[in-house]
Amino acid sequence: MKETAEKIVDALRPGTGGGPDVPGRPAPVPVPVEEPTEVRGPLPPKPDQRGPATVSPTGEATGVDQEVVAQREAYLTTAQGARLYDTDHSLKAGERGPVLLQDHHLREKITHFDHERIPERVVHARGAAAHGTFTSYGTAAGVTKAAFLGEGVETEVFVRFSTVLGSRGSADTVRDTRGFATKFYTGEGTFDLVGNNIPVFFIQDAVKFPDVIHAGKPHPDREIPQAQSAHDTFWDFVTLHTEATHHTMWNMSDRGIPRSYRMMEGFGVHTFRLVNAQGRTSLAKFHWKPKLGVHSQVWEEAQLTAGMDPDFHRRDLADAIEAGAFPQWELGVQVFPDNPEQVFEGIDLLDPTKIVPEELAPVQPLGLLTLNANPTNYFAETEQVAFHPGHLVPGIDITDDPLLAGRLFSYLDTQISRLGGPNFGQLPINRPHAPVNDMLRDGMHQTAVHSGVAPYKPNSLDGGCPFLAGEDMSAYIEVAQPVAGRKVRQSPASFSDHFSQPRQFWLSMTPVEREHIVAAYTFELNKCFEQGIKERALKVLANIDADLCAQVATGLGLPAPQATVPHASVDPSPALSQVGGEWPADGRIIGIVAGQDLTGLREVRQAVLDAGMVPLVVAATGGTLDDGTGEPVTVQRTFTTARSIEFDAILLAGTPAAGADAYAARDAKADESRAHVTDPRVLLLVSEAYRHGKAIGGWSGALHVLEAAGVPDLAPGVVLGDEGPAVLGELTGLLAKHRVWERFPTEV
Repeated sequence: MKETAEKIVDALRPGTGGGPDVPGRPAPVPVPVEEPTEVRGPLPPKPDQRGPATVSPTGEATGVDQEVVAQREAYLTTAQGARLYDTDHSLKAGERGPVLLQDHHLREKITHFDHERIPERVVHARGAAAHGTFTSYGTAAGVTKAAFLGEGVETEVFVRFSTVLGSRGSADTVRDTRGFATKFYTGEGTFDLVGNNIPVFFIQDAVKFPDVIHAGKPHPDREIPQAQSAHDTFWDFVTLHTEATHHTMWNMSDRGIPRSYRMMEGFGVHTFRLVNAQGRTSLAKFHWKPKLGVHSQVWEEAQLTAGMDPDFHRRDLADAIEAGAFPQWELGVQVFPDNPEQVFEGIDLLDPTKIVPEELAPVQPLGLLTLNANPTNYFAETEQVAFHPGHLVPGIDITDDPLLAGRLFSYLDTQISRLGGPNFGQLPINRPHAPVNDMLRDGMHQTAVHSGVAPYKPNSLDGGCPFLAGEDMSAYIEVAQPVAGRKVRQSPASFSDHFSQPRQFWLSMTPVEREHIVAAYTFELNKCFEQGIKERALKVLANIDADLCAQVATGLGLPAPQATVPHASVDPSPALSQVGGEWPADGRIIGIVAGQDLTGLREVRQAVLDAGMVPLVVAATGGTLDDGTGEPVTVQRTFTTARSIEFDAILLAGTPAAGADAYAARDAKADESRAHVTDPRVLLLVSEAYRHGKAIGGWSGALHVLEAAGVPDLAPGVVLGDEGPAVLGELTGLLAKHRVWERFPTEV
């Protein structure tokens, strides 16, 4: 924590622009008021940024500085390097025109602009990503020979997080599944672990993937609603196709609205086959465990965030990295015997709609992932990165999971459409960091200049090169598995249990989490138009739990049906709940509202930094606060721009007076029906934070603000004291539990 705090202090130390910098500053140097005229080359990337490793299209390290691969010319040129004297005017016949067809610069500039966009991903279009490293603990030696999992091996990675349903322009905080895809640039080739933040999927067979996505996407006649499942076509499909019930239950829980990518679990979803150095095989499921714990927003908070800051998750990720609060996850694995049935404790390991509870098979840690650099260019890296579950390395093999089988085709096929041809692997972000000699030739966007005359095997004209490798040379060799059976279009009987694990998930939730699930189902189904779909959904819920069904039925104004199958007798899995544990407060955002105690504000701001968290000072206006008794304090947010959604906790440094713009004509949040003793926007900030279960503290008259905001001073999670650092100490203890859960009433 101390190291993180020191990095944050460095990131916030005063710059030449006057006052501390905070994450999010767009330029690496202060920006002058006037347009610069002194000729100089492009500015370097910011310290938190780096680009893809400089390797050739064939995977060889070039040793070239990353800055050299970016455009470095100080003067504007054409794409072919001819310097330009003007880019504001088309070439015309006279100053009034017409424009001449011979204007090659106009045509080049417009043509390139017309083709700047590539087809966005059908799913996972909305994404954010970062560079990092994975350091192995060496604990996997008994189950896999994968070299990157050897003791102390450090591997460069690129990780992309995403939503599933929405377009690139949708909001980050919609209720949805999140992608968690990791590209390991290993010395044995690229390994892609392409998973989600939910360990199960909607469907058991990839042949139904177009169906579930078509159902979840906006209705084709109106192209609404965007980036959400609260509509008829989605619920029509998942209530008719009850294998989707388990995933739907996870999505209706708080898992569907994460607080941050930094606080989100990841899962490989499928069962993989691991092979160790002796050739012994095991079955396994991969897990990512965030060091900060698994946390979510509450529903109203997520809705506010989508309007106030639709880029909330990508901003949070980038700002944390820029501030030095590097997000971390442990990669873990559940290991099972590789028996002929591929079943563990009665759970079919080939069914992607099932989990294995951690109480039955603990997650064994394998290594630590640290994200420590932001991309330099969103399009070149985050948008063009191409993942594929078939990018495997020796020691990791696939199983006969029918959903995985379809993904092995689909991911490769879609890149050809999105990225313009089969050479997408030569884009810098996709280039392997292991030597490549694949004998693949030509095609669109071929950037490798191949030599030789014999791209075929066997050959003698190229001296027989390339040669085949043996297992002792890290060749990838598939596990020889027996295959037998009739050609049929059907699933095993074990795939037909659609309700026992959703029931286990429900029973594993705390009362407050159950309330959130009931509210989510009620909201989503009330957005459906068709009565028949609502009634069918209630029949599905009745087969999970009678109380769940009754509560949702009440919200829909419909009778609760009886179950059509007996309720499964299952044990709760405490590991499924997000409530009850304690986690580090590293990187948490503390909003410090400036009142009359500027000295106390300075003290508590430093204490926040020392605790490894990030302070953002909120005041009536921007600029700096200065009472002549100490260093000026830079303001990061104003009453106009601040909203509770950004902060994990609120500190009141006294009683903030009303700002000069605290009237409704200037800011609708400044409700004129309230007396302007305290700024109405501060009262809104405090009341929202209280309603969303966030810790609130204050001193030097902060009680008056709480009273005006309708917050009881003796309520759980409200801390009042004589000085800021002491209040912060209690507040930090509350942050360990993420929210003040006692504030949420429960009936379920």
